[in-house]
Amino acid sequence: MSKVLGFSGTDDFCPGGTIYTNPKEASFFLSHGLPVDVYFPARKRSRISAPFVFSREWLEQKQETSIETLPDECLFEIFRKLPGEDRSACACVSKHWLMLLSNICKTEICSNKNASLENESKQEKDDEEFGGEGYLSRSLEGKKATDIRLAAIAVGTASRGGLGKLSIRGSNSGRGVTTLGLKAVARGCPSLKSLSLWNVSTVSDEGLIEIANSCQQLEKLDLCKCPTISDKSLIAVAKNCPNLTELSIELCPKIGNEGLQAIGKCCSNLRSISIKDCTGVGDQGIAGLFSSTSLVLSKVKLQALTVSDLSIAVIGHYGKAVTDLVLNCLPNVSERGFWVMGNGNGLHKLKSLTIASCRGVTDVGIEAVGKGCPNLKSVHLHKCAFLSDNGLISFTKAASSLENLQLEECHRITQFGFFGVLFNCGAKLKAISMVSCYGIKDQNLVLSPISPCESLRSLSIRHCPEFGNATLSVLGKLCPQLQQIELSGLKEVTDAGLLPLVESCEAGLIKVNLHGCINLTDKIVSYLANLHGWTLEVLNVDGCKNVSDASLMAIAEHCQLLCDLDVSNCAITDAGIAALAHAEQLNLQILSLSGCTLVSDRSLPSLRKLGHTLLGLNIQHCNAISSSTVDMLVEFLWRCDILS
Repeated sequence: MSKVLGFSGTDDFCPGGTIYTNPKEASFFLSHGLPVDVYFPARKRSRISAPFVFSREWLEQKQETSIETLPDECLFEIFRKLPGEDRSACACVSKHWLMLLSNICKTEICSNKNASLENESKQEKDDEEFGGEGYLSRSLEGKKATDIRLAAIAVGTASRGGLGKLSIRGSNSGRGVTTLGLKAVARGCPSLKSLSLWNVSTVSDEGLIEIANSCQQLEKLDLCKCPTISDKSLIAVAKNCPNLTELSIELCPKIGNEGLQAIGKCCSNLRSISIKDCTGVGDQGIAGLFSSTSLVLSKVKLQALTVSDLSIAVIGHYGKAVTDLVLNCLPNVSERGFWVMGNGNGLHKLKSLTIASCRGVTDVGIEAVGKGCPNLKSVHLHKCAFLSDNGLISFTKAASSLENLQLEECHRITQFGFFGVLFNCGAKLKAISMVSCYGIKDQNLVLSPISPCESLRSLSIRHCPEFGNATLSVLGKLCPQLQQIELSGLKEVTDAGLLPLVESCEAGLIKVNLHGCINLTDKIVSYLANLHGWTLEVLNVDGCKNVSDASLMAIAEHCQLLCDLDVSNCAITDAGIAALAHAEQLNLQILSLSGCTLVSDRSLPSLRKLGHTLLGLNIQHCNAISSSTVDMLVEFLWRCDILS
């Protein structure tokens, strides 16, 4: 055999010379092609079992013949009889072959019995390992989102478990995703369960209808900024995808009432729906969606819609399974709508409620909601301009199960309303947050003896400019079991005001955030470390310019459990970093020194020592630390993410 393979020159079988430069390594007829998502099997060396003599005329005639001369119908028949891996390899030959292969439906693929048994056995093993058919996930963004790539995904994943999740965000401006690409996915990926289309203006109803007809296992559909998709697509999804559980629609102007009515009628398994800024959606669509007796929606989000009181009333009456409700920017909903929603007696299972930028949220409306939702545990009210202290107090009295309350930009809420919440929710309230509520101002209130709010564990006051020491001193008496405190951007708070609150926390503070409290000093930080060092895990004093090395020395001595420390933009020097490094039992994982201009290259040994436990280090805007020191830190602290 070696003599046969060793022929060359005038002794070759072919008088015109060798066909290959090295007969042991025959040329391959399939090129590597584009870097697409297809499987290309390992090539084997060609074997020559016996000599074969042919003439130059035969060779020339042979070179003229090509499989490309076959009509597409013949190629189609050939491709559908190939095993999965071979079909994937053929897709690498040319775009023509790739597009032909992408047009083959899974039901049109032929295979012999032995191959079928082998494929089934292999598929069963893959299913056991990866959790069933359709476990593969692909995401295309921007310039990568083209029909060619979608076709490659459809062909390549078909023989390897099947595509289960596809996300397309943006599109190539010149060769973007069109109906052709979605059709390829529909034919090749019947196991698709999740489809997300964001900012894809070139996809029409035809492509999504093809998905609905072929991918009947679809469970999640997310459409955002798809201006050409209309009710026709939603109707097709409703009729063909009974397993649909999640639907999200945003900025799709052609989707309206008819599509939502079809979803409500046919998709009995729908659990979550989000509709945002769709101008075609009105009261009829929302009413048709919720009035279906078979629908058991649990999560609902309506945002930037022109619906009226009718839609909110329907939710209040028919939303018997709703547990999470978000109503954001509904300008046509009045006080009457929220009153009817609360009195509809249909929201008994509601646990989480978020209302933002709705003018209909008044004292009367919010009180009715509190009475109609007895199991409400978490409430977030944002930009409710007509909500006052009386309405808030009435709401908290009615909502007896309330555990978490967040108020943001509700400027009519004052100190009276804030303490009224604590008085009326003392049994179950665990967390309260006030963000940018300009109505809260320090007043020297004289409070009668009352029982403290023993349940409150978390207090967050952020960017309320008039919030000061007087309010904090009262909180110290009311909230003895606090474990988390966040006081951000409160310029009126000083050591004297914060001290009573820190002293009253009997359970021990775990997380403390004092970001932007510029009038706090080393005195309160040192006292905090001394008193709560045995429980403190997170401390943030970013922007507290009067905090210096003395605080770090107290932390190093007392805070054995501290894992996250942020002293950015403080008066920290190399001496403070050295104190941390010499602490015997300190196990810091996150350290932020951003903007500490007094920390220099001298801290390299200390930072290197701290690096034994550090996972994150922020030294941005530390101008006294040179680039060479940063390079050494990157080398030494190879486990740590460093921001410089």
